[in-house]
Amino acid sequence: MSLVLKGVMQSPITPLKEDFSPDLATFEKMVDFHVRTGATAISWPHHKGESHNLTISERKAMAEVAIKTVNKRVPISIHVSALALEDTYELARHAQKSGADAIIAITPYFWKYPLESIYNHFVNLGTTFDMPLIAYNSPDYLDGIEFTAELTERLLEKLPNLIGMKDASFNSERFFEILRVALPMRPDFAMIAGVEYLLPSVCLGGKGSYSSAGAICPNLVNNLFAACESGNWKLARELQYKLSQLWHLFRDQYPSSLKGGMQIMGRNVGPTRAPLPTASPERIKHIEKTLAELGILDTEPHGW
Repeated sequence: MSLVLKGVMQSPITPLKEDFSPDLATFEKMVDFHVRTGATAISWPHHKGESHNLTISERKAMAEVAIKTVNKRVPISIHVSALALEDTYELARHAQKSGADAIIAITPYFWKYPLESIYNHFVNLGTTFDMPLIAYNSPDYLDGIEFTAELTERLLEKLPNLIGMKDASFNSERFFEILRVALPMRPDFAMIAGVEYLLPSVCLGGKGSYSSAGAICPNLVNNLFAACESGNWKLARELQYKLSQLWHLFRDQYPSSLKGGMQIMGRNVGPTRAPLPTASPERIKHIEKTLAELGILDTEPHGW
């Protein structure tokens, strides 16, 4: 597969109207904002996009908006995982038909599956759809279920279209061990940090990140990646310290705190759909104070 992923990629949130229905017009502005401010790829809907709280028809409609808005300017992958396997395949068929460049899938939800079941799931998905596939490793959300180096090696042997992995494990040892087996087999394999820790992941061979804070401060995340890529480790550490503080700010009441931060930056994306909470006025005031202390309000774009 020719698709190559590198740099700071964005997985947009899902804008909602006050009645909690999808706000397609704002979503279009959001996706375009990410591309214009330097995102090297778009991927939707990840967990911060409230994928669990959207119906299959809503996910299809918004995927079409995202694909049309990106308009081939950068690669776009569609997250197809759902509780029902039939829904996963339906979303993958729709993504392929709608013109997505790739699909991304997490290990199956809820049950604690043995590794052989995970292997079979990805082989079936990757051989059913003739398009690039990105694996999604997030053991914190899945009761410890995660990719191992051995599992990744077996999948790479079987699937020529497995081009990368989003890793949200926060485990540098596992991150490195997967790369140790993957890169000799597939030099362009993209190991992508699932959150904001670009500095340690790039040092280990990572290709970039799917950023959350990029919705608030695209300049910061892009400057951090540039510092890592150029080997300016002193600057990279300074920027990573700041970005780490932002990650801890946004992961508290995630993703409602992220939506609150976007509101502060003039990019109102509405409430968060229940049972997730919507950021309170007090929470937004705390976020704004932190953004001011870190200099974000003076150095990042406001509005769309």
